[in-house]
Amino acid sequence: MPLREQGSSEGEQGMADSAHERAEGQQRDAEGTQVAARRGATFRRRELGKELRRLREKCDLTIDEAADGLGFSETKLGRVETGHNALPRVKDMEALLDRYGVADIDDRESLLTLHRESLSSDWWTPYRAVMPSGMPMWVGLEADARAMRAWHSQLVFGLLQTESYARAMFLTAKAVEETTTEFVEYNVRVRMERQQIITREDSPVELRVILDESALRHVIGSPEVMREQYEAIAELSRRDNVTVQILPQSLATYRAEGNFIVLDFDGHVGSVVQMDLPTTISVTDKEREVWQHNRRFDAMRERALAPAETVRFLEQLARELG
Repeated sequence: MPLREQGSSEGEQGMADSAHERAEGQQRDAEGTQVAARRGATFRRRELGKELRRLREKCDLTIDEAADGLGFSETKLGRVETGHNALPRVKDMEALLDRYGVADIDDRESLLTLHRESLSSDWWTPYRAVMPSGMPMWVGLEADARAMRAWHSQLVFGLLQTESYARAMFLTAKAVEETTTEFVEYNVRVRMERQQIITREDSPVELRVILDESALRHVIGSPEVMREQYEAIAELSRRDNVTVQILPQSLATYRAEGNFIVLDFDGHVGSVVQMDLPTTISVTDKEREVWQHNRRFDAMRERALAPAETVRFLEQLARELG
């Protein structure tokens, strides 16, 4: 079948305003109309953690001082502040608010509502055990993103992968990594489920991907698997919310050393960067990291083939497979 042509920093806000806005999960569109925002449990945990950290720092307390005598460790509070863990007991949350001097009834109720919402389960919870460190938080955050920019140099970007490609990739590593068949199937299932953020009818994520040519030439599974993969990328690139560009191997230009993804969110929520590391992933919202990775992405985007050339390039790769 022939391939088809494809058509920062956050300012500190007032306690009441920021808490109410996050608890209600609302935003305003260009006309000022209030609309509901997508906010999952992971997103809620991250926002609650940032608010708790802001309150602690406003009181000039260290994490050790804040947790002292409240029945949970400073390590646990640290992971709550970064959004990696929830604070399961309501009484622990109330004790923290007392320590931080949050006395206003509306402010407390807004934060307690945010806390309750942070305790709900994400769809990926049953698969948490097969995910690398840092991945659960990332999967939760990407579901609430407005836009995503990704660079991949050795393999096809995960959200573009076909089921056959993903399964072949995990099976190739199975013996070496000593994983199980269950591990392979769970990871494939998670990967396919995550792709719904691209194709969902309600506000699909705006996805822009740059692939190094070597990522497309690296044969995974078989030539048949790769031809199907090329077709899938071409099909996705025809969507209004998806742009795929290719950086040719022959081009002497800048290439980022590691794979990375930048997530942007609606409203006043700062961007987040995910970087691939040897045995885990790193997720950060530090302004400098976000700025650096935006610069890296823009540098490669400017030199990559135009989006209109992507399908023709994929057709050529398919022909070379024979």
